[in-house]
Amino acid sequence: MSGAQPAIAKSRRGYKRYLWLLGLLAPASALLPSQLVLWTGMPIFWWSGLMVFFVIIPVLDKVAGEDGDNPSDTDASSMQEDKFYRWCTYAFLPIQFFTLLVACWMWAFGDLTIIDRIGLAVTVGLVAGTGINAAHELGHRVEQHERWLAKVALTQTFYGHFFVEHNRGHHVKVATPDDPASSRLGENLWTFLPRSVVLGLISAWHLETQRLARGSIRPWSIRNNLLHSWLMSAVLFALLALVFGPAVLPYLALQAVVGFLLLETVNYVEHYGLLREKNARGRYVRCSPRHSWNSDRLCTNIFLYHLQRHSDHHANPSKRYQVLRTCDEAPQLPAGYATMVMMAAFPPLWRRVMDPRVVAHYDGDVSRANILPRKREKILRTYAAPGCATARMTKSR
Repeated sequence: MSGAQPAIAKSRRGYKRYLWLLGLLAPASALLPSQLVLWTGMPIFWWSGLMVFFVIIPVLDKVAGEDGDNPSDTDASSMQEDKFYRWCTYAFLPIQFFTLLVACWMWAFGDLTIIDRIGLAVTVGLVAGTGINAAHELGHRVEQHERWLAKVALTQTFYGHFFVEHNRGHHVKVATPDDPASSRLGENLWTFLPRSVVLGLISAWHLETQRLARGSIRPWSIRNNLLHSWLMSAVLFALLALVFGPAVLPYLALQAVVGFLLLETVNYVEHYGLLREKNARGRYVRCSPRHSWNSDRLCTNIFLYHLQRHSDHHANPSKRYQVLRTCDEAPQLPAGYATMVMMAAFPPLWRRVMDPRVVAHYDGDVSRANILPRKREKILRTYAAPGCATARMTKSR
């Protein structure tokens, strides 16, 4: 029996290797609207991105179930250097930008109503949001060409500062009150989004100007990562407006907003209420799997390059996506990201599901959580006694 188990695991890893190619269906899904409308005559399919991301993927998550495939140390070493996995992320970009060109043509020359154009922009924006995830994977690498590809992936959403803030801000301050992208217990999505967007931008600017100052370079220099990233986006939008006409600009702006709001909503899900402890010197301890929510649904794992194994990613940010592991130590989400994103949009439902899980993670002592300051006293009163009934009930599930 013990000899059979490794053989089964190896077989599953070989099978999963080629599943990563299915991740390219995510950017290609922006081509669906025109084809579905053509074949059915139903304009509702201009909004098909919502159906794919928030109906089909959650259903597939349920059907496919948990992933559970963790590479061994030996396999991880060879997989880390396997170029196949890198090309899976590289291939995302040409498909992403091809679908953007098709969308621009439809906005400019297609026989679409305003509502249809908005629906297409939302669909394209959801793809742009997954493009930020591809940028996230590439931006963590030390290879210079991959870091540039990350910036290219971010041009569609005008969110180039993410390249700076995520790596040098979020990963340093994650699961602390100082991190704009770490949501707090009692904080709803709709107040988190403007806080994370605005403060993340400010943080990125400070980090980059500090880096430049160490080299005696002025902030308004082309060597400023934020400025040249935004310039790349401005050039992209200007070229598209030149080719397809200025009428595409409102829809380009809308898809960009949808894309980066999807990213920030995922940020909200990933660290809700979690707080790193302080050591004897009053400094936050090193980030561990306990400080990020984990989810291991196979379908979303494939489409998001193991982003749901976020606990291992924050504990070991140099790991490439294919070797990330699911961690039993990490707190577990009750569903995949697509389902959790929908849940977050309804704060009462979100808090009903997630607040007891945060309390249970801290063994009933809610004072150890990252709590929204203005709601701290109310939350402490609600979960006053360590080991309260709600915490025990959730822990036992």
